[in-house]
Amino acid sequence: MTNVRVADVHKRYGSVRALDGVDFELKEGITGLLGPNGAGKTTLLRCLATVLAPDAGDINVLGFDPDKSSERTEVRRRLGYMPQEPGFYQSFTCFDFLDYLAILKEHVELSSRYEVVRVALARTGLEEKSNVKIKKLSGGMRRRLALAQALIGSPPFLVLDEPTAGLDPEQRFRFRELISDLSESRTVLLSTHQTEDVSAICDRVLVMDQGRVLFDGSPRHLASVATGKVWLADERPTGAHIYWRTAEGSYRGVGEPPESSSPLEPTIEDGYLLLVGAAGLDEKAA
Repeated sequence: MTNVRVADVHKRYGSVRALDGVDFELKEGITGLLGPNGAGKTTLLRCLATVLAPDAGDINVLGFDPDKSSERTEVRRRLGYMPQEPGFYQSFTCFDFLDYLAILKEHVELSSRYEVVRVALARTGLEEKSNVKIKKLSGGMRRRLALAQALIGSPPFLVLDEPTAGLDPEQRFRFRELISDLSESRTVLLSTHQTEDVSAICDRVLVMDQGRVLFDGSPRHLASVATGKVWLADERPTGAHIYWRTAEGSYRGVGEPPESSSPLEPTIEDGYLLLVGAAGLDEKAA
C-alpha cells in the first residue's frame, strides 16, 4: 500500500531549481535519501513536512493533500518531522520541551501526555536528562532530543533530516535499532550523508542531485552501479580518478580502473559516487 506519493514536484528559489520534476512513492519501511549538498533533499523533506509548498506537482501523504488547508492539518497530526537544524527553547528542560510539543500535537489530557513524553525520552535514551535544561546539553544529545520530539505520539510517517549528525558510534547504533523497530509499522524517509546508515537499516534508497532523482532501488542495487569500477592500485594513479591512500599504503579508487589495478567489491558509497559524478573529477587524493 502506497502511503506517500510525490508526483512531478517542482520548487524554485529564484533562478535555482531546487526540485525539478521529482517522482516517487513510499510504503512502510525505511527509505534512505542520499545526495550532495544542494541536491534538493532538505527542500523535498520540507515540502513533505508541509513547511514549504511546491510550485507545481502533487503530494499526497496518508491519503491527504497538504495543499488543502484542512487536509494539511490532518497530515501534521500524523507526521513526525526532525529538521536538519531544529530550534530549541534553551531555558526549557528536556521534559518541558517535549511536553510543550505534545500539547501542540493535541495531547491535551495531562497524565496521558506525560506518558507520551516519557516514552519519547526513553526511546532516545534521554531519561536521565529529563530535568536538564537544553542549553546544558551536548550537540549529540540535542540531536537525540530533536528525534524525541519527532516521535511524540508514534506518528505513522517520519521525516528525518540528518538524524545521526553529531552522534557517536554507540548513539548511532541505538538510533538504527530504534528506527528499524519503528519502521515495521511506519513509513520512514531518512535523509543522510552516512552511507553506512543506509546500508545498515534501509530497504530502499533514493539518490538526488540537482533537484532530480537519479536512482531509486535497493542498497544492493546501488552498490552494483559501481561493479567493475572499483579498484586497488599499488602506485598513485594519474588522470581523472577519485582515489585515496589506504592505511596499508595502496590506493583505492572509483571510476575507470587504471592499468595494473585489482578489482574490488563495490559498496553503496562507490555506487553513489559514480551516480553524482564524483568519479569524473580531476585527480584528487585524500
